[in-house]
Amino acid sequence: MFRDIEFSSTLVVATVLFFLLLTAGLIIFFRNKYRAYKYQQLLDLNKDTKATTISERTKFPQVDVFRNTRTFFNYGLLTAVAFSLAALSWTTYEKKIKVDLADLVLDDEVEVEIPRTAEPPPPPPPPPPPVIQEVPDTEIIEEDQPVFENQEVTEETKVEAPVVEKKAPPPPPPPPPPAPHEEEIFKVVEQMPRFPGCEDKGTEKEKEDCAKTKMLEYIYKNLKYPAIARENGVEGQVVLQFVVDKDGSITDTKIVRDIGAGCGSAAESVVNGMNNMGQKWVPGKQRGRPVRVLYTLPVKFKLEG
Repeated sequence: MFRDIEFSSTLVVATVLFFLLLTAGLIIFFRNKYRAYKYQQLLDLNKDTKATTISERTKFPQVDVFRNTRTFFNYGLLTAVAFSLAALSWTTYEKKIKVDLADLVLDDEVEVEIPRTAEPPPPPPPPPPPVIQEVPDTEIIEEDQPVFENQEVTEETKVEAPVVEKKAPPPPPPPPPPAPHEEEIFKVVEQMPRFPGCEDKGTEKEKEDCAKTKMLEYIYKNLKYPAIARENGVEGQVVLQFVVDKDGSITDTKIVRDIGAGCGSAAESVVNGMNNMGQKWVPGKQRGRPVRVLYTLPVKFKLEG
């Protein structure tokens, strides 16, 4: 019966004030009513009346407040039920955020720079050519005459082979460490990444429009207009770029265009906060597999007139 009853904040306050004023009015009414009776007047009204109950022996029936006990109880019960109904039916609505998908259109063309992945180090430079030094012609003076020894070998000459020590071959050098593998970052893929919460829609177009609408609602709900920007009337469009990873997380956020007064940092903080939503983005896909995608997001700052 009361399932569809809704009370706004104004109606709840009005109900509380109504019962407070009604209660105060009843108190004033009965107080003045009982005070209006004079003692002699009460004696004249009850001189021929015989008391039948104990309360009538101690108090005149005209000023006996306990005669209205049932009425006061019913009124208190009615007030309690009304307060409970108002409290349980008190309905508050979130402020409706108006979004326009035209806000995602860039005012000017922005040059998109895809973050570079790790590249192998360049080869070492070639060694410098040998330096040829010219040796001056000098006359060599032999101080001592060479001594010639007889090297003749006969049948009686014993020739001993030299002893050669065998050395173990040196161990091979360790292989170089593998170069770090970085996933390629795409700019355009077959299925672009989407803000979460719209995968129950029918067509891809409906999912895309719903995701953009929810993303703008999230941004404008959590975006805090910097005070210095408000004071100086700073308005415009901030452009951010970030990478939607294969698991839907947001990484590598950077400000591509800033209008100053802290607006760029405010927008960047909201984008980084998407990792704490509880739901991650739906990653982009290329040939049916999730990939890393560079996403460009314009955020409009406009003061309400």
